[in-house]
Amino acid sequence: MAPKNIWMLAGEASGDVLGGRLITALRRLRPDLHFTGVAGPRMIEAGLDPALFPMRDLAVMGLAEILPRLRMLNRRLAQAEADIVARKPDLVITIDSPGFALRLLRRIERLGIRRIHYVGPQVWAWREKRVKNFPGLWERLLCLLPFEPEFFGRHGLPAQFVGHPVLQSGAGAGDAARFRARYGLPEDAVIVVLMPGSRRTEAPRLMPVFGHAMAKLQVDIPTLVPVIPSSVVVAEVVARAAARWKVKPLIVTDIDDKHDAYAAAGAALTKSGTSTLELALAGVPMAVTYRVNPITAALARRMIRVKFVAMVNLLGGFEIVPELLQQDCRPAKLAAVLRRLLTDTAYAEAQRAAYKPVVASLRAPEGDPATAAARAVLEILDQR
Repeated sequence: MAPKNIWMLAGEASGDVLGGRLITALRRLRPDLHFTGVAGPRMIEAGLDPALFPMRDLAVMGLAEILPRLRMLNRRLAQAEADIVARKPDLVITIDSPGFALRLLRRIERLGIRRIHYVGPQVWAWREKRVKNFPGLWERLLCLLPFEPEFFGRHGLPAQFVGHPVLQSGAGAGDAARFRARYGLPEDAVIVVLMPGSRRTEAPRLMPVFGHAMAKLQVDIPTLVPVIPSSVVVAEVVARAAARWKVKPLIVTDIDDKHDAYAAAGAALTKSGTSTLELALAGVPMAVTYRVNPITAALARRMIRVKFVAMVNLLGGFEIVPELLQQDCRPAKLAAVLRRLLTDTAYAEAQRAAYKPVVASLRAPEGDPATAAARAVLEILDQR
């Protein structure tokens, strides 16, 4: 029997990491599988053929940010569709990036190829009406959050919880002493992790306000050392923005350095998203902040249906960590909440205690998340 071919798409760095682990788990269970598609370095390293086009072309978000690149995105969509038509794979797996991925799944529906989408579109958070457009898009949806299968099931959509990949990230296994030694940081250095985002369009919005917040915080904490873990994709953008900061940050791109920084950090300031779960796994007290284009923000406010934007708060059911969004994303406010996290031991410990049940809820029903996802993929792949 000829080896089966799986065509995969990831549109940003987090999806690339997720896809890399999935390919590794699939190859462990079925070594003869062949992988092609659109991906980043993690998926290519795991065994996917060189990507059809650069994954970074798809890493945009927000209406105002997408509009200038719409022509290019439509060209990439047509290119991906044509590649699938030509290759006739046995299965197509799209990972996150719903704006692009779901359009692609719809365009190939006529081909009769089985389809899986990995990472549930967050329509439970905003624009729930979009769910009516999903029937027929996939044979199965693989969900990262425990409450999602019930939500999609109410709409007649096949969905399965496979656990959250943050549990395989190594975020909670960092070494604080190793980090300080590697970068020559003294024991009295107060390390604050800053996470402005993994997309070229989002990091520049947060970097200036982060820089001013660090300048204010250093007045009270002279030994402050900001650390910015950054993907290679946006490291240059982050470095250019940080060049103007009064308090020069340490920018790290190595994944082990990032996890070691978590272990050494007294507090963190992060955008909303998976980074909040990484920090919770590592036990780092944090504040969540975000700022987008005002037009995007105005539209989002009218459509958001959840009380919190931070994943750790959504899963916990209450405000475990403070959220400073849009007009609250200001240097003085950010510096004030970081100061409290660094100096109020009881406040920081209350966060750490609340993280534990949140992290426990992310475990796969059986095995690790990547293996659970791989078994679900093979179940669909092997259906007659």
